[in-house]
Amino acid sequence: MIISENQKKIIAILADGQFHSGTELAEKMQVSRSAICKQLKYLNVIGLEFSAITGKGYRLKSPLQLLSNAEIKHNLTFEVASLISKLEIHHSINSTNNYLVEMSHQTKQTGVVCFAEYQTAGKGRRGREWVSPFGSNIYLSILWQFQNGPASISGLSLAVGVAVIRALNECGVEGVGLKWPNDIYWQQKKLAGILIEVAGETNGPCSAVIGLGLNFYLAKDKAKTITQDWVDLSQILIESPVNIRNKLAATLLNHLMPMISNFEQDSLTRYIDEWRSYDCMKGQDVQIFMGQNVFSGVVEGIDDNGLLLLKDEQGQVKAFASGEVSFRQA
Repeated sequence: MIISENQKKIIAILADGQFHSGTELAEKMQVSRSAICKQLKYLNVIGLEFSAITGKGYRLKSPLQLLSNAEIKHNLTFEVASLISKLEIHHSINSTNNYLVEMSHQTKQTGVVCFAEYQTAGKGRRGREWVSPFGSNIYLSILWQFQNGPASISGLSLAVGVAVIRALNECGVEGVGLKWPNDIYWQQKKLAGILIEVAGETNGPCSAVIGLGLNFYLAKDKAKTITQDWVDLSQILIESPVNIRNKLAATLLNHLMPMISNFEQDSLTRYIDEWRSYDCMKGQDVQIFMGQNVFSGVVEGIDDNGLLLLKDEQGQVKAFASGEVSFRQA
């Protein structure tokens, strides 16, 4: 689904959340008022809610801060700016992860960062859809080349979770926790998810695409297909999170890029204790699904390799790898 240049212009005008008359929009766009009406109908399709009031005009129900390459770069540290080879912002894309996975097949470039305002086929773990309305959230993927094979980056998703928590805390989002292996939670509700896709040689160079979806504002009617409890920053922060969207995008990169670039040397060891301090599932009764098998027990945390530890009714503790299972609270 392609967003036209005229649609981009209308979104930019309405982003302030104020009323704009059809006449004003037509004059700024240099098109007819009927053409404006046709363009506005498309906004609902991509997840933007707006109201139309006779005598006042059109207004988005929630203002937007569109992602800005210049503003994000302005808030990057010098070190992080040097680690980024390319920073792209797309108005519409099927999936930021898909885009960079395809790029990884054609280039050995590393440090590529991709943001999107809207995803037509956002990806979650295990092939699930990631609901991706326009301009409401953070859809971010990073392409990085590692030298020593997939085994050398075991536990990367856990370290990514730690980096995301650090960034959220820096931007005033408190009380955030981690659900093994790759979810960011707030009060037992999902705020963000991590998806890492790795390809390459067993003991040689490999590429990893590290994806993050983070909810800023998610209209309830757009979240009807989500089957688990969720939360967004608009429900957490007292003030509207809209104005910090570019700042948080940069802050995420400031924490993610150094961690990713040094992970082969540091490994999960550097982050394991901090991850445990954010663990919001320890002590919870859960069910683990592994193929056709279901295991019940109490989460005992994670071991030093990042495996989930589950104690069953007999007191036996079993370890599970993230690639093998999914689990939920009992």
